Amino acid sequence: MTSRSASKSAEVDSPEIPELSRQLLKAQEEERGRISRELHDETGQALMVLRFHLEMLSSETRSEEQKSRIQESLDLLDRTIEGLRRTIARLSPRVLEELGLIAAVRRQAQLLARHTGIHSRIKLPGSVEWLDHDLAVALYRSVQEALHNIAKHARAKNVGLQLKVTGRRISLHIEDDGVGFSPRSSQAKGFGLTGMRERTVALGGSVTVRSQPGKGTRIRIAFPIERGGKRPRDAGSRPLANRTAA
Repeated sequence: MTSRSASKSAEVDSPEIPELSRQLLKAQEEERGRISRELHDETGQALMVLRFHLEMLSSETRSEEQKSRIQESLDLLDRTIEGLRRTIARLSPRVLEELGLIAAVRRQAQLLARHTGIHSRIKLPGSVEWLDHDLAVALYRSVQEALHNIAKHARAKNVGLQLKVTGRRISLHIEDDGVGFSPRSSQAKGFGLTGMRERTVALGGSVTVRSQPGKGTRIRIAFPIERGGKRPRDAGSRPLANRTAA
């Protein structure tokens, strides 16, 4: 094959790449949903039955030492059940499906404050029910990932989160006053930025990350939208390999 024909072939194939990326994202969400249902219906139910048996055993024993050991087991089991619930919530955003993006984002910020004590300043529009479902999932996943990273790595005291619609663009802004990092360092790979970028770019959006050691982190994610909250037809028309990370 000549170089000219190879180039022509690449031009023909490249428009399929973004559609494939979107299909992969959809398949990933479906798989997450399946796993979360199995965890809830099988693992979760088994843990609750185990808890019931331990409570029955505790009520039947007369030994204070055994009661104490059973209570320790119950406490450990409760922490395991709570951890499983958090994992299920991260895998399958039921609150997104049931209540919508705004309520789901607000809940994520509330969970951050509850579990870490980090103060959240939230600014959200009244409603974005018209938003394309794939974009809503991408924005919610980005909020999840960003807040998880802040809780795990940033050592921040305050977080600002804003979702706004301006013209034909919807954007998500998240910033913290934590320890920050160098975006080009190997440390940045542990902050989930790669997955966030891949998900955003596959839907025609862009990600900008600004951070310095000791100066916190700012993340901006933006998507072009048409009337009705749909993605423009040409959104995501370039292959992933031709996009540069912010």
